[in-house]
Amino acid sequence: MADKSSSNAYWAANIRIIMISLVIWFVASYGLGIILRPMLAGVTVGGTDLGFWFAQQGSIIVFIVLIFFYAWRMNKLDAEYGVEE
Repeated sequence: MADKSSSNAYWAANIRIIMISLVIWFVASYGLGIILRPMLAGVTVGGTDLGFWFAQQGSIIVFIVLIFFYAWRMNKLDAEYGVEE
């Protein structure tokens, strides 16, 4: 990255990816696991209701998927801006 505008665009894209990931994680963990848990009580997954499943395991799985998504997307973004390792 040679100029300041390219650097700013890179960090803006990075922050956008982080914010989208945080919103997805918030919705999966807090929204589905706590706020919407009573509405998800009728749906069963593995012998328990879906709200409980999201509170206990679903949010962790979503977080792990988001880690791999972030690594994949940042590698792509690094290559796009010429800052790959």
